[in-house]
Parts: sequence; structure tokens; C-alpha cells
Amino acid sequence: MTEMFANRLRKNAKHLAKWGRRRGISCYRLYDRDIPEFPFVVDYYQGKIHLQALSGELSEETVKAAAEALELPIEAIHLKKREGQKGDSQYEKTGRIGGDFVVSESGYRFIVNLDAYLDTGLFLDHRNMRKMVGERARGRRFLNLFAYTGSFTVYAAKGGAISTTTVDLSNTYLEWAKRNFDLNEIFNNNNIRSDVNVFLEECRSEYDLIVLDPPTFSNSKKMTGTFDVQRDHGEMIHSCMKLLAPGGELFFSNNLKSFKLDEESLSGFDYSEISSQTVPEDFRNRKIHRAWLFKG
Repeated sequence: MTEMFANRLRKNAKHLAKWGRRRGISCYRLYDRDIPEFPFVVDYYQGKIHLQALSGELSEETVKAAAEALELPIEAIHLKKREGQKGDSQYEKTGRIGGDFVVSESGYRFIVNLDAYLDTGLFLDHRNMRKMVGERARGRRFLNLFAYTGSFTVYAAKGGAISTTTVDLSNTYLEWAKRNFDLNEIFNNNNIRSDVNVFLEECRSEYDLIVLDPPTFSNSKKMTGTFDVQRDHGEMIHSCMKLLAPGGELFFSNNLKSFKLDEESLSGFDYSEISSQTVPEDFRNRKIHRAWLFKG
């Protein structure tokens, strides 16, 4: 049975290595529950593997088969168990330190860590949306909400944004974002540590391009109350649209599987779903996230 898993990994890796080289992409999804008996997600990060078990256990034999199929040493395989994790998962520490290293994507560089947190510092499913943001950024004032490690800001800044503002509640991730900015020679970004709701309530600035990519759920002690994307997204989008300049654009995305857009609340806006464009072709799971583009 393990040989089936190894063969699928080998086949996928051969195809995606060529695909990635043509596009300047060094990190991609190799395997996503392709074979039901092997409920794993395997991501390739520039010579290292992030292997997540979504249910059950990862046997030593399976890990060894993955390493051999991909012609990598065992120590290049980084294991996680993700069963039952949802919502604010990127903020969950694993108890391991791990090592930071740099990967490249479309000519930009990002720091990742495959061990310290449940997520790695770079969401691969947002690669296409990062590119779309970069293509729209020239001459615009950019705002990145729930910014995590700032990858959208990197694309906007390098795409020619005249200003960038990066908002997150976590000092850890804002510092990580700053290191990403330094790595890409971005020195004039405005980093703001804030609850996004508080920022939106107090902000008096205007922006031409906004990214709103909230977690599914958050009950951080640093924020007032809780955040639930299904319950709160309508109000938050309304707040963002108040900051959006005429002719501006708002990208809204989330990864709640059961998510339903509040069409009644948002009926006064010009928007369209763009998920078919934003989910990358290396993702077998076409519902990894859903995304919409709102126009000011």
C-alpha cells in the first residue's frame, strides 16, 4: 500500500518540478489526499517537505517512502498532525523551535519555518491572489488586513504601490513580516499592531487596494470579544468599503468550508466571486478557499 503513495508522490513531483521552474515557483502542493487510504497533505518548500496528517497517524514506513520517492533525506521531511485544527490555526505553536529558511516565489523571497507553528509563514493557496494584487498595485495606496507574515504587502510594494499599510494583532507575525520586507528591500511600510475591528473603526485614511483575509475564528486574548468570519464578514466588508477610494478594489478571502456570503447585506456593492482564478492549479482541493473582488 505504501508503494501506491510513493508512486503518486513521485509522479506529482516530476510534473510539478517542471511546472514550478517555468513559473519561478519553488513551493507548491505535491499531494492532497489523492489516495483515500493516505489522508495526508504534502507541500514542497524548496528542498524540504511539510507533511501533514489530517487523520490517523504517520507511520515510519510512510515517512521513509515519501523521502525515498522524492529523493530527499529523512531530516528534510517535517511532520505535523492537523486533525481537528481550524480557525486561528496559524497562531498555534507546536512546541518545537524549528529553523527559519528562505524560499522564493515569482522573484520575491520569504522566510518560512516548517516546525514552530501549525502553518509555515507562507500560504501556498494564496499564490495566485498575491500575483493579482501585485499586478494591480502600481500607483495605489495598499492596505493588508490580518496580514500574517506580510506576503501580500511584499507583492504590492514590489508591484509599485505608493504606500503600504500592514495590520495584524500579533507582534510575532508583524516582526516576521518586517523580516520579509527587509529581505525584499522594502523599507517604508507602515506596520500597525491592532485588532482589525479597532483599526477599521478608528482609521481615517483612504486606500485604493485592500486585502481582507481573516481567520475562520479568533478568540485571542489581545482582542475585544471574538471574531467569527461567517457572523462578522458583512460588517467588516462594509467597514473596508468605507475606506476604499472611488475606483479602488477590495480582495476578500476566507477558508471556511461552509461559508456563505451575506448577499443581502452586501447587495449595494459591485462584487464578483473570483475563486476559480485564485485557487492555484497545484491544488487538487478547489475549495481550499473562496475569494471575492469588490469594486469601489
